[in-house]
Amino acid sequence: MPLIQISQTPGLSDAIKRETIAAVTEAYARATGKNPDSVWVTITEVPRNHWGVGGEPLG
Repeated sequence: MPLIQISQTPGLSDAIKRETIAAVTEAYARATGKNPDSVWVTITEVPRNHWGVGGEPLG
């Protein structure tokens, strides 16, 4: 069972998350020949102050 994990800052609506999960699943299944029913996708929202770029926090 493939697992695709997406980490991002909060803010996407539930509708956009659903569209994202569907699109990522479809793309992975098409690229690998896997059955889309076996593809798992998680979206984890990480607060901006928990991200760092170039040694500095985003938040």
